[in-house]
Amino acid sequence: MLTVASDIEVLARFGRALADPIRCRILLTLGEAPAYPADLADALGISRTRLSNHLACLRDCGLVVTVPDGRRTRYELADERLGHALLDLRGAVVAVEADKTCPDATEKGCC
Repeated sequence: MLTVASDIEVLARFGRALADPIRCRILLTLGEAPAYPADLADALGISRTRLSNHLACLRDCGLVVTVPDGRRTRYELADERLGHALLDLRGAVVAVEADKTCPDATEKGCC
């Protein structure tokens, strides 16, 4: 049972990061292999500016890290266990309620 405030904060931070579909796609992509921002932007079909904002969020949350590589900077998950956790979480959610969609956050009753 989670009772320690720091445990709850860590999970809440992870949840906030996963609350955005683009950040989810970034994390899943980095779970497969480290990548450079330009390659990530192309793979995800988003602008480099938009990607940069999401990477900054994920970096600030402590979920991704930068690795200098000559003149370039590569991004990777901060811990390889995050990749496993994402796959496990995705599998669990799909197994439990594959036919459900989350209501819009502005609707009454949504957390």
